Amino acid sequence: MQSEVEIRIPAGHTEERKYIIDVLFSVFLGIPYRLVVDGQVADYHIRFEGGELVIRDKFWANEQGEPLAYLTESAFPKISFLRDCPFFPEKDIPVLYGEDEFIISERKIICGIDIFASSFFMLTRWEEYVNKTRDSHGRFPGEASVAFRNRFLHRPVVNEYVEMLWNILKASGYTGERKEQKFQLVLTHDVDVMKSVNPLRVIAGDILKRRDFKRALLHIPALFKDPVDTYSFLMDQSEKIGVKSHFYFMAVENRNNDYDTPYYLNTKKFRRLVWKIRERGHVIGFHPGYTTCRNEERWGMEKKRLEQVMDEKLTEGRQHYLMMEVPYTLRIWEKLGMKMDSTLGYADREGFRCGTGNCFPVFDFLERRVLGLYESPLVVMDGTLRTYRNQSCYQAMDIISSYIACGKKYNMPVTFLFHNSSFDRRMWQGWKKMYKKLFA
Repeated sequence: MQSEVEIRIPAGHTEERKYIIDVLFSVFLGIPYRLVVDGQVADYHIRFEGGELVIRDKFWANEQGEPLAYLTESAFPKISFLRDCPFFPEKDIPVLYGEDEFIISERKIICGIDIFASSFFMLTRWEEYVNKTRDSHGRFPGEASVAFRNRFLHRPVVNEYVEMLWNILKASGYTGERKEQKFQLVLTHDVDVMKSVNPLRVIAGDILKRRDFKRALLHIPALFKDPVDTYSFLMDQSEKIGVKSHFYFMAVENRNNDYDTPYYLNTKKFRRLVWKIRERGHVIGFHPGYTTCRNEERWGMEKKRLEQVMDEKLTEGRQHYLMMEVPYTLRIWEKLGMKMDSTLGYADREGFRCGTGNCFPVFDFLERRVLGLYESPLVVMDGTLRTYRNQSCYQAMDIISSYIACGKKYNMPVTFLFHNSSFDRRMWQGWKKMYKKLFA
């Protein structure tokens, strides 16, 4: 049995410290530990047979008074990049909190980078509660984030910190083993549109209203096959590489906005599709509507409606339009019985909103507690690349390939979102071929 390490932490902000230490040591590394709150220490002391590692406390030590007093823009990190250190997994590393200090002796290493506060900042997303910038849908935009503005949104910085921590532990004399992590493709599909508009109406509009015969010709294939009916294609591709497709369905009955989609749960098409997904062993989840992110009652009504039609409990899913208000939306997910959310990716920018692709337990920084909910952060969405960033399918392929390579390098899951409606329609020409090539 692997011996545990002892981790001594300063007094103050104990719940926050306990959370991030558990995520890094238990969830990521799988190293058993014993935590001791010690009012006599000023830093994090990680002790084990053979040596000691000290991580400087460069954040909580400066935050005195009320536990939530740190929730201000003045507490945002001042980013620096350190280079050429043998402990870093890359040539450099973004430092959110801390400084360039490494003191190395025979049985002890002191590290000036506060990887605990830095990782806490990325995972909990308290930045988004403090920074009130919102887009036209009321979402926190990726371009407003510290990670994007400092050019490291494309890097899984929490995983980089974990690798750095592991390298320093080994150099300090730690002889235990770490948990094996594996790269995994997580392919998810939000079913916003179950069935296309009657193509005859579209073609008639092209000819009679828009006088655009060329455009009308492009819609003729829809007379023979609904372009959003790509469910079998998606399952076929997933099965070829040995993964499951995750289909997230909506249950908005009365539309009161332009962003929710028509109700489709009572249709024969929906029932046949659900039967096919179940038969083939793929996953079904919940896709709460546009107005639910702060509305617990509406959120619960939609979930209940979908579960009644499905005759099963649903435990995973994603908010429609990535409508997320941290931490309030996540509280709703926990309270109403969900186990895993996959909303935390940005609509306007691909990348690691939480600093990782790994699934991790959610921490409510206002209530200062770990929720009974895990986050599987979204990394790349089709609409981000095509709609927000106007990337061609060839450019998109290069971007997606880079995130797959990153996942493999860090033995990390990478979650992608491809809507069922993003392949055979006119504006998505070439994307089906690209999808086949990427996930084959």
